[in-house]
Amino acid sequence: MPSQPADIEADVRSLMGRDSKRSANKTVLDARQRLTSSSGTRASYDFELMHDYADSRLTSALPIAAIVVILAFVSSLWVPALFAALWAGMVLISLLALVLMARRFKSNHASKFNAGQWTTSFVFGETVYGLAWSLLALFTLVADPQSLTPVMFAMVLVGVAANAVATHTLPPATLMSTLPVTLTVSITLIAIGGTLNYTLGAVAIFGEIFFVYLARQLHGSELETITHQAEKDSLISELEEARHMSDEARRHAEQANIAKSQFLATMSHELRTPLNAIIGFSEVLKSELLGTHQVPQYKEYAGDIHSSGQHLLNLINELLDLSRIEAGKYDLNEEVVSLVDIAEDCRRMMELRAKAKGIELSYSFGNNLPKLWGDERAVRQVVLNLLSNAIKFTPQHGKVMLMVTRSGDGGQMVSVKDNGPGIPENEIATVLSSFGQGSLAQKTAEQGAGLGLPIVQKIMDLHQGRFDLFSKVRFGTEVIATFPRARVMDALAPVVERKSRLEIYSEAG
Repeated sequence: MPSQPADIEADVRSLMGRDSKRSANKTVLDARQRLTSSSGTRASYDFELMHDYADSRLTSALPIAAIVVILAFVSSLWVPALFAALWAGMVLISLLALVLMARRFKSNHASKFNAGQWTTSFVFGETVYGLAWSLLALFTLVADPQSLTPVMFAMVLVGVAANAVATHTLPPATLMSTLPVTLTVSITLIAIGGTLNYTLGAVAIFGEIFFVYLARQLHGSELETITHQAEKDSLISELEEARHMSDEARRHAEQANIAKSQFLATMSHELRTPLNAIIGFSEVLKSELLGTHQVPQYKEYAGDIHSSGQHLLNLINELLDLSRIEAGKYDLNEEVVSLVDIAEDCRRMMELRAKAKGIELSYSFGNNLPKLWGDERAVRQVVLNLLSNAIKFTPQHGKVMLMVTRSGDGGQMVSVKDNGPGIPENEIATVLSSFGQGSLAQKTAEQGAGLGLPIVQKIMDLHQGRFDLFSKVRFGTEVIATFPRARVMDALAPVVERKSRLEIYSEAG
């Protein structure tokens, strides 16, 4: 059973309440994420950053290991190979520990993520790793310091650069993996003395500052990327949710519209039965078929009842037609019809009403117009509605012109033109809407329900036709209903019967 208006309103309020509650929950969730974050952003961002750190450590492990081996081989030219191998082994073992820790982190589920615990673990591992690198300063104990200092300086810069890039998503890890070796080597260089060594120590310190700053910039860029990705995901989720809500609202609106149409159709049928009785008995009283009234006003009252009943019946019929069309139950009973004959019948029906107002009703029908394929009752209603509107709103002694002719595309059109007051341009959309009335209709005493033109539009849509309204204030109005060429009977291709081979052979024989 379709939803009633009260149910629809309750559903809309429920959707609005859920939307406001969802917005409040989102605000609380954002605040909770920021409070539980170790970086001051969001806890979910902490996981993404640490996940990127683990990926970076895993992917850079082999290149860094290769760099360590190369540096150990190069340094063995100045220091004993055993010491170079011991240093390389210490660094590789600490790097392996970081790799194992990163793999363990990636194997855990995001729901079990503890930002503080993992940050502490990784920073501790990077500290041990950085201390292993700092053992580089001990090379001066087993080799000539003056010849070794340029090599140590180069090894420091290479190591700091590689580790800063590999750990940029976790700033504390960047600092602890690069600072120990920078401090120890710089202090060693300064302790050895000499202008060259002082310069190399200063450059090493400034290099540390530069690479830490670069890592910070990379961290900020990574954080901004994650933020934008989260905002995009949130926006996509909200759009998807909005689409679901829109579909639900549209479904409720369609149900309400169907319920309205069914209600109008039911009530229209229920009202027509007693109304026909009222019209019939009032006509008997007005015609004095059972005898002359003793009071003359009774005949006048009976006439008023009859005309009011007719007006109400016409209104109910329009409501019934509109509700049937909107409910998709207005089936066309299509047949071959003559647009000229229908227009002529409607003109004769409306001629008396036009003469009563002193309106000149002229007409022009095209010659030899072929017939149409359409619903005669619906086409007749289109012409009657257009003529009725024109006569209704044209002042006394005005002119109304009815024309039936071919359209530019080969179809047929009905045009009704008057020299009435016209319709303001900003009111045309209102006039063409259901129950819409312009300012002129609201001022005149002969008002309707505003259903005539909307019904014409919908009937023309059912015939795949077009309805146009052109109006200018103080110059009049012209309405045109155009039937497509496909409904004109001469537009149909002739049927050609093909002869069978037997018939062809018999004729040839």
